[in-house]
Amino acid sequence: MNILIAGLGSTGRRHLSNLRVLEPGAETIILHQRATPDSPGLSDEFGRHVFSIKDALKTKPQAALITSPASRHIRTAIELARAGVHLFIEKPLSTTLEQVDELLAACRRRNLTLMVGYNFRFYPPFELIKETLDDGRIGRVLSMRAEVGQFLPDWRPGIDYRTSVSASDDLSGGVVLELSHELEYARRLLGEVTSVMAHVARLGDLEIDTDDTADIILKFSNGAVGNIHLDMTQRSAIRTCRITGTEGTITWDWETHRVRLFAARHGAWQDLNPAQEIDRNEMYVAELRHFLDCVKGNAIPPVNGDDGRRVLEIALAAKESSRKQQAIQL
Repeated sequence: MNILIAGLGSTGRRHLSNLRVLEPGAETIILHQRATPDSPGLSDEFGRHVFSIKDALKTKPQAALITSPASRHIRTAIELARAGVHLFIEKPLSTTLEQVDELLAACRRRNLTLMVGYNFRFYPPFELIKETLDDGRIGRVLSMRAEVGQFLPDWRPGIDYRTSVSASDDLSGGVVLELSHELEYARRLLGEVTSVMAHVARLGDLEIDTDDTADIILKFSNGAVGNIHLDMTQRSAIRTCRITGTEGTITWDWETHRVRLFAARHGAWQDLNPAQEIDRNEMYVAELRHFLDCVKGNAIPPVNGDDGRRVLEIALAAKESSRKQQAIQL
């Protein structure tokens, strides 16, 4: 199998490393669209290097991992889809809805896999939360409170945050899209989003040209409400979620991976998933393994192109709501 990797930043290198474990016989082709053959750092250890889509297609890849900045995803993906290449696109699908439907149509015409990289789909504690909700153990879901925050310079140690994709609105789309995992898992756990109200702004002192903070209120088709806080400013990292129902509450903490349930009928908390160490790379391994199974016809994507489009639509609605200072109906 020939597999193309478009973009070799930190995420691309993680996928490349995992790919070599899962498919040691695969040939990897690295597409650089902002480099030339004499650019520094292009070691042969990463695989064969190409510098245009045209040259990439000459290698006849069966599948591609698109891990470049989000604003460049769609243009690359459309050209690959037209050539019949199965696609894994890192989250978010894009930074705008422009040409997204064209991509989805191209994939449908060629019967191609299009999987969007929301790796929390492969995170065991969330599988447990989903099962608990589906079993009705907290009754009818009323609300969700989710928070994620971390000081941007701490995201990628050893890299000047000011030169990172996350610091650029043109490349990343800002905090709402950079941290859109929360929007994806909220939709997965609570159902379809029907309206969005948000305040999105640059509040901190970081030297960036994009928003660093967002507070988002989601309304779901089942009547529940979600309060989502995202930021790139907190000096002590946090990622938590609390889901309240008519008969109980579920809480989750990313640092410990602990999931707790308060059941009203028992009047006490219990651990559904005790605090423990989890190798976070295993999510990425499982995600990539699943994509390869999709390419081989043995699975379907948990987050397909339509799902990725919907999460993007919710994120863009949050930004629009903040600009217009009104709720946006979906």
